[in-house]
Amino acid sequence: MKKTAPWTTAAIFLIAACALPASAKPENQPKPAAQKAHAKAGQAHQGRASAKAPVLYASRPEAMDFADDLATRRDLDREWVRQAIGQAHFLPQVPRLMLPPAKGTAKNWRVYRSRFIDPIRIRAGVRFWQENQATLERAEREFGVPAEIIVGIIGVETIYGQQMGTFRVMDALATLAFDFPSAHPRAKERTEFFRRELEQFLSLTNRSNTDPFEPRGSYAGAMGLGQFMPSSWVRYAVDFDSDGRVDLFKSPADAIGSVANYFRGHGWTPGMPTHFGVQFDNARLQLDDLLAPDILPTFSAASMLAKGAVLDAQGVQHTGPLALVELQNGNDAPSYVAGTENFYAITRYNWSSYYAMAVIELGREVAAARNATLASSR
Repeated sequence: MKKTAPWTTAAIFLIAACALPASAKPENQPKPAAQKAHAKAGQAHQGRASAKAPVLYASRPEAMDFADDLATRRDLDREWVRQAIGQAHFLPQVPRLMLPPAKGTAKNWRVYRSRFIDPIRIRAGVRFWQENQATLERAEREFGVPAEIIVGIIGVETIYGQQMGTFRVMDALATLAFDFPSAHPRAKERTEFFRRELEQFLSLTNRSNTDPFEPRGSYAGAMGLGQFMPSSWVRYAVDFDSDGRVDLFKSPADAIGSVANYFRGHGWTPGMPTHFGVQFDNARLQLDDLLAPDILPTFSAASMLAKGAVLDAQGVQHTGPLALVELQNGNDAPSYVAGTENFYAITRYNWSSYYAMAVIELGREVAAARNATLASSR
């Protein structure tokens, strides 16, 4: 992901106005410049192949059948799609990275937290906030998402653009679309997901006249400062710097606005806290019942109290649904909070309560460090 393709102009900026459904047909056919660029890239890939002998998806009938079907449904040039998918490399390390931890591996919130909340990331966050203060304030006004949440997301995802990924997105998505590990408990569902993402990615590169082998990203195909999957790019990315194109790689403004728009699209409620403190009344605690819905907000403050979860003073006044969130600490006692619908909205970015808490706490730490810096300079 570090290498960016400034993806677009108004062609991709149907983004905020209308997300393309899977069956939608883009207006533009592949342009000669894109075809030549791709052909040149393909020749380079083939030159390297003699040394490393990569496995190409051109040899896989199911991949070529998918290419033909995609081209028909999206009204894309059939040979362009076949060449793009056919020249994609199978990345053997990627399926392994998608497998869940081995059974018996203890989750540990404190260890997880330490990976993301450290002096280097906090200092980078303060710089990012100072350099983009006006944009963060505008995003908060327009979308209702606090600056510290946006800063927390971009910091956890890429250390503010320092680590956007080095995998060719085309290779990563093709590998996961056609070789998702069968040992994964949701292999069929995830295979279908990555095939949809591959389709969105090729449609984006076609509309923007971009070589699909240029963009770099994560091993899962996420791109840019905020690590957007292709479908999220289509639905939520915005041209927040008003330069006529959406660039989530090089434009912090576009990344900030797009992250904020993503949260608004996933139900963020302005002014609502993300979570409250909680303690237990062990005499009436029904912990299994409280944890059964996982992180989906289900209980009222009163019903949580009836099951033995005692909220802090602010939480008692909360009128919306809540979830009891458990954060395991290895062999030590777990930590617990009562998550609101805004906590749940953060988990739509990454389906993990540990991730959501890391985002929240990094944002708070950066805000505190920034405030301390401002105070010392007065």
